[in-house]
Amino acid sequence: MSSFRLLVSIVPHNKAELISDAAVAAGSFGGTVAMGRGISANAFVAALGIGDSMKDIVYILTEEQNHSAIYKAIVDVCLKERRGFGMMFCIAADSLMKAGNVTHGSLQGDEGMANDVERDLITVILNKGYADDAMAAARKAGAGGGTVINARGTAREDDAKFFGMHIVPEKEMLCIVVEHEKKDAVLEAIRTLPCLSEPGSGIAFCSGVNEFVLLGKKN
Repeated sequence: MSSFRLLVSIVPHNKAELISDAAVAAGSFGGTVAMGRGISANAFVAALGIGDSMKDIVYILTEEQNHSAIYKAIVDVCLKERRGFGMMFCIAADSLMKAGNVTHGSLQGDEGMANDVERDLITVILNKGYADDAMAAARKAGAGGGTVINARGTAREDDAKFFGMHIVPEKEMLCIVVEHEKKDAVLEAIRTLPCLSEPGSGIAFCSGVNEFVLLGKKN
C-alpha cells in the first residue's frame, strides 16, 4: 500500500503559484493554498509591527513514489528567489480520501519518518488578538518566527447566543516550527499565558516534521 506525505510550503504572498506549478510539473495533482501572516523571529522588529508580512501556505499531498521528485522541484524552482524566501517541511499522512474512497498508507513508511524527526510543528489555536502574545512567549523559550492563519471556532449547542444566533468567536491559528529539543519548553511557555487560562480559550498540539528546508538562494 502507498504512503502519503503532506508537503507544507510557507512563502511570500502571491508566490503560491510558483510552488504549485513546480509541483504539478513534477507529478503532483495540485494542492491547497491558505493565506496567513508571518511574525518575525526578531522580537524588537516584531514589537514595532514592521516584521509582519503576508504569507501563502501551500499544502500538497504526495504519494511516496512521487514525493522526492516533487520535493526537489520545489526546492530547485525557489533557488531563483532571494535567500530566506520561505520554508518547507513534511508531515506523515497515513490515509487519503478522494472521491469517497479511502486509501490507507503503509505504517512502516510513517514509522520511518517518525524516527527521522528533528523538528516539530506546534499549532496553537486561540482567540483572535492573542497570537502575538503566544509568539512572544514562544520566542523567549527558544522559538524563531511563526505564521498566523485566521480561522473561526465552531459553535456547540451550549454556546452563547445573540438574537437566537450562535456567537462563533474568531480564532487565530499560530504555526511554529521548532527544533525537537525545544518543543517542551515552548509548549510550557505558551501554556502559562493568561490568555489561555480559561477553559475553551485555546488548544495546542504538535506534529513531528522532517525534510525541513529553507527555500531560496543558498548563498
